[in-house]
Amino acid sequence: MLERVRLLAGHSKWNNIKNRKGKEDAKRAKVFTKLGRSIIVAAREGGPDPDYNPALKAAIDKAKAENMPNDNIDRAIKKATGDGSSDNYEEVRYEGYGPGGVAVLVDCLTDNRNRTAADVRHAFDKYGGNLGQDGCVSFMFDRKGLIAIERENVKDEDELTMLALDLGADDFVGSEDGVEIITAPDVFNAAKEGLEEAGYTLAMAEITFLPQNESTLANEEHIKQMNAMIDVLEDHDDVQEVYHNWDMEGGE
Repeated sequence: MLERVRLLAGHSKWNNIKNRKGKEDAKRAKVFTKLGRSIIVAAREGGPDPDYNPALKAAIDKAKAENMPNDNIDRAIKKATGDGSSDNYEEVRYEGYGPGGVAVLVDCLTDNRNRTAADVRHAFDKYGGNLGQDGCVSFMFDRKGLIAIERENVKDEDELTMLALDLGADDFVGSEDGVEIITAPDVFNAAKEGLEEAGYTLAMAEITFLPQNESTLANEEHIKQMNAMIDVLEDHDDVQEVYHNWDMEGGE
């Protein structure tokens, strides 16, 4: 049996995955709107063919994982190619600290940078955080591919470990909930496709930011504020992703 060494610090992300999934299920229309924006931007920047545009392929895969109808996906691609759309979204990232010093990254797609900046700053200020300068916390995260497989879909963990390593994975993390396979961004698509071809059902597969180290919150007020800040940010139409280094299991 191969020794499993976690290269990236921190606990299993399953708690985060389950929490986010529940929120997305409750706000399906808003999720589709956000996914549509990401498809539009990816198609405009790299072309409408996912076979030659990895960013678009990733955006479409994510949309399908959330059961976004094919018609919605097609409409988003047509908008990107100029079919009656005047939407002009740009990618913006905000960095700062949440309550208790938790590092936070907020990725947005917006057609009004001033509006989005004001709203994100308000969320940080209202819940005990501080919006910082570019680069103030991003160095604390690594951009990685993250693939999650639920425990019930893993028949032989050793076999899965070997397959993941053969597909170029950097790390393999097992827990009672399932396994996480971590890759470099440039091998993510190949690893994902290889696992799917081998018959594995993926609970999540995306390129994300993983914290190098995690922070715990012992103060109950800080925990409430952090949860509220994440909820407000994730509910905002312009916000695509919220990344943080809060150990949610260790601080609840």
